[in-house]
Amino acid sequence: MISFRNFALRRGERLLLSDVDMALHAGWRVGVVGRNGAGKSSLFAALMRELEPDKGDLDLPGKARIASVAQETPSLPDPALDFVLSGDVEVHAAVQAEANAFAAEDWEAVAEAHHRLEELNGYDAAARAGRLLHGLGFPAETHPKPVSDFSGGWRVRLNVARALMMPSDLLLLDEPTNHLDLDAVVWMEEWLRRYPGTLLVISHDREFLDNVTTHTLHLHEGKAKLYTGNYTAFERQRAEHLRQQSIAFEKEQAERAHLQKFIDRFKAKASKAKQAQSRMKRLAKLAGTEAVRAEREFRIEFPQPLKLPHALMRLNDADCGYGTDAVILHNVGFGLEAGDRIGLLGANGAGKSTLVKTLVGELPLIAGERYAHPDLRIGYFAQHTVESLVSGTSPLDHLRELSPDLANQVLRDFLGKWYFPGERAFENIDSFSGGEKARLALALIAWRQPNVLLLDEPTNHLDLDMREALAEALSDFDGAIVMVSHDRHLIGLVCDNYVRVADGVVEPFDGDLDEYAAWLRTRASSDPKKAAAKQVEAAPPPVAAQVPAPAKKGPKLNPQKLAKAETRVAELEARLAQIETELAAPSAYADGGKRATDLGREQQTLRGQLEAAEAELLALYDGA
Repeated sequence: MISFRNFALRRGERLLLSDVDMALHAGWRVGVVGRNGAGKSSLFAALMRELEPDKGDLDLPGKARIASVAQETPSLPDPALDFVLSGDVEVHAAVQAEANAFAAEDWEAVAEAHHRLEELNGYDAAARAGRLLHGLGFPAETHPKPVSDFSGGWRVRLNVARALMMPSDLLLLDEPTNHLDLDAVVWMEEWLRRYPGTLLVISHDREFLDNVTTHTLHLHEGKAKLYTGNYTAFERQRAEHLRQQSIAFEKEQAERAHLQKFIDRFKAKASKAKQAQSRMKRLAKLAGTEAVRAEREFRIEFPQPLKLPHALMRLNDADCGYGTDAVILHNVGFGLEAGDRIGLLGANGAGKSTLVKTLVGELPLIAGERYAHPDLRIGYFAQHTVESLVSGTSPLDHLRELSPDLANQVLRDFLGKWYFPGERAFENIDSFSGGEKARLALALIAWRQPNVLLLDEPTNHLDLDMREALAEALSDFDGAIVMVSHDRHLIGLVCDNYVRVADGVVEPFDGDLDEYAAWLRTRASSDPKKAAAKQVEAAPPPVAAQVPAPAKKGPKLNPQKLAKAETRVAELEARLAQIETELAAPSAYADGGKRATDLGREQQTLRGQLEAAEAELLALYDGA
């Protein structure tokens, strides 16, 4: 049990929390929520003994093992699998001791290490590390690669895997779904629901919180209040509490009318569609939460398009990619009409961003045709949009760049609607948080009054309040929307139809997001390639490759050929995913596109090699 008694916490001169009295029990999965700056990360620091309470007591069991996700990952030469395995410190030390003893031919030390590994149940540790990497999106071929070879986002995933590998009584996760695709988020939810210790998780993904947590800790105005239930249950309980106190009654009634209009609008648009029924389930979660919603700070809007033609754009028989030697998507037929709301599904590296860039016109077609209405006006939010804001300038400078002839007051009035009021319009954006920069980027898109919004992970830096505001703003938008997002609540509220991008093909997904999540959970058992990948990921780490292990019965087919074929497929899939990630980065085009062209040629070659390798692997299975 973790107990707080008259607990108070400061950061510098600022009092974050005071008079906190509560207890957290083993097996509880607690979502920690509150506005930015409420003290969520500081509370984690106190639990890790990095911050001392200003007063009162924080009691943790004396032998409690605490696991958390490191904020930085040094550029290490260690293999990814070994890095994750090192999260289990005792097992990793025993594996290293066994390898060192074997290399020194110290058979007594080898026997001691064997005994220690048996005590720790350490012989399956490499398989557990492999499963964690696989679940978080690392193909088997990447497991032996050095940590230094991975980009920042993938190193964050490595840190998450290492934290999950660590045996712990208390697990602290701060925004664990950032940098994950929907497939990996669904996997993580399943893993965390089986975690036996106490979990505290900070997240701005309400569907993730709803699916994982048993309790909610709300930090607000210097206080901490613990609620039983997930995020939706918390909102309802808090709304009832606010109603009982008669807080903001008139605002609540206005919000009730606004929310009802929000729901009615969706009912009218597609009352019989599966996706509409899924959306209604999500909207039902919001019923009864009007007081909480009225309390929220943000409400934004996208201005209605100046012109809204019916047929906005279309791809016909399109091959999309980075050159004739790097075709990512084949024979794409994709149309957008006014009012369309399409969510793109698929794993990272499958080509979702490639499709979006092709729709934008950033990538020219390799084959086929792209039709765009003369009045088409696109609002494009890419994963690198926030980073493209100009350092050292203000929100007003960015808006004046778009409309140099307008009066300052007009620009300031607009920025005020996006919560950059008064002098904030003149502040240097270098001091802005990631969420504030993302909000500015969305404001600049809204200023252009687009009739098509192409949004590639727009929520990565946004907190829960801003995500709710974005969902409502998009619901009022009359133009077309194409969205990539791992936030199921947002994409489920906004999108009417879904398209799956996988294996070079773009095709409709006949179902809603709940059905897609269920499909993700069951596909591994029916996919021979996934089953093969699981066998590869369970192999021992390189450091212990020479160490004798207890004999196990091998498969009936030739294990050497099978392992070689499986590894080859996994290597090719991993490299293709890595190339897609590199092509999505602006730096690939910094040299006039030469790097992108080279990557594209390599990608095309690897696709052919992957087809041959998959055929060889399937032939081995068929002959078994």
